[in-house]
Order: sequence, then C-alpha cells, then structure tokens
Amino acid sequence: MPEARLADWRGRIDAALAAAIGRDDGTPDMLRAAMRHAVLLGGKRIRPLLALAAADVTGKADAALPAAVAVELVHAYSLVHDDLPSMDNDSLRRGQPTVHIAFDEATAVLAGDALQTLAFDVLACAPLPAATIVELVRTLAMATGGAGMCGGQSLDLAATGHSAGTTVAALEHLHALKTGALIRAAVRMGGVSAGAPAAMLDALDRHAKAFGLAFQIRDDLLDVEADSTQLGKTAGKDAAQGKATFPAVLGIDASRSRISGLEEQMLGALSAFGAEADALRALGRLATQRAY
Repeated sequence: MPEARLADWRGRIDAALAAAIGRDDGTPDMLRAAMRHAVLLGGKRIRPLLALAAADVTGKADAALPAAVAVELVHAYSLVHDDLPSMDNDSLRRGQPTVHIAFDEATAVLAGDALQTLAFDVLACAPLPAATIVELVRTLAMATGGAGMCGGQSLDLAATGHSAGTTVAALEHLHALKTGALIRAAVRMGGVSAGAPAAMLDALDRHAKAFGLAFQIRDDLLDVEADSTQLGKTAGKDAAQGKATFPAVLGIDASRSRISGLEEQMLGALSAFGAEADALRALGRLATQRAY
C-alpha cells in the first residue's frame, strides 16, 4: 500500500534531516537549536515525499533522498522568514511558537539563512553524478529565488489588503511562484535524481503543477474552515490580514470546484503510469482532502 511506503519515507526523511542539522560542523549551539526548532518539531513533509515518490516511478526512490532533504530545508527556511514580524508576523507554526518567538528575531533570520545554505550543501555532497548535482542545484535555486518562491512572497505582500482588486489569473500566478515553484522543483528533482527520461519528467511536471495549485487552494480553504489546533498555525489569519486568497477571490464553492478539476488533471498526468505512481496518487489525495 502506498500509505505504508509514505510512512516509511517520512521516518527516513526525518532521520536524514536530523543528521544534516546535527552534524558536527561548528554551528553555534543556539543557532543549531533554532534550526532544529524550525525543522524537526513537526510538518507534513509533503515536498520531500513528492521528491521520493517521483523518483519511485523509476524504482529508484533512494536516489532522491538528498533532494528530498534539501527541498524540506528550503521549505523550513521559507516558513521561518514568512513568520517574521516584517512578513506575516505569526506566532504559531506546526503547533509550536514560531522561531522568532521561541528565540528572537535575529536568530530566526540567521536560522533561515543557515537552513537555506545547508540545503545546497546537502545537494553538493549527494552521491550522484556531478552533472546531476549541477541540475539539482540549479532547479532548486530557480524555484526559490526571485522568479520562484521569493518572487511569489513579494507579490503576496503587495496584494495584501487588496484582495478585491486581485484577479484569479493574478492569484494563480502569485501562488505558482510562492507555493507551486518549490513543489514542482521537488518533483523534478526526484525524477532527475533517479535518471528519469524527458517524457517522464514532463508528465511529472504536469502533475506537480496541478498539485501545487490544488494544495494552495486547500490551504486557503482550511484557513477559513479549520481552527488553530487543527492547523498548528493561526487560523483565520488570511482574512484578518486582508490576504488575497482563493475563497476571497473565487468564493468557497468555486474554490472547491477548482480543486476537483485539478484532481482530474493530476490523475490525467499520471495516466500512462501504473502502480509505480501510486505514491504520487496518494499524495494527491492527501493534498486535496487534508484536514490540516
């Protein structure tokens, strides 16, 4: 069953993350503690699981573990910085105080910076061919920079308080960068790590593109429908801050309908694959049906 495989992968991902952060490399104790707080106190591990699931389509999930760790380290860094007072100013993440609350703002900035650079160190040391490592590094860099996650966060901040004037196309573009770019990178990095051919990478990318948008719409709906205990973060924050979200722009019923259409796109992208893509299908169900 794919669920059992996902559970096993979560354990392996958590162990690899702990090893990467815990290695004896001279990192000051307080900074290391802040990095551990950001990464090891929970999380769905969706992005690293996507990397392993994409690689598993070729039967080589093990090859993607460095990519999985790197993607999750970058994701954790982005959350640390998103929660800062100068960004979303949040105090709760994964059911725990955010890093700037548990430590202090300067330490949070440094912890995020350190997690980002550690991600690229993990890739540089991966037991893979040099050309593969270069492609992985470039893929992750492009997904997280100005043309990816950071650019999306910039657009998100600019749209805050102006949801009434935000079009669906603009909102989809914003989240294609802020959320979707790293999800697509995770899937591509998994496939590249496993040596997937170009046609397979294209199918995986079509799945990842639909997955990223569906995941974000579900996240927006949960902010409206769930409570802070369920989410492990502050519920209702998007509306309170005037964020441009899919429920605010499309409405709740239309947002749910959009997710249904994206589920069909995900399944269609994987239609050429058999049981080897069942882990990706299971993750798609998790993304669109999750309650937190």
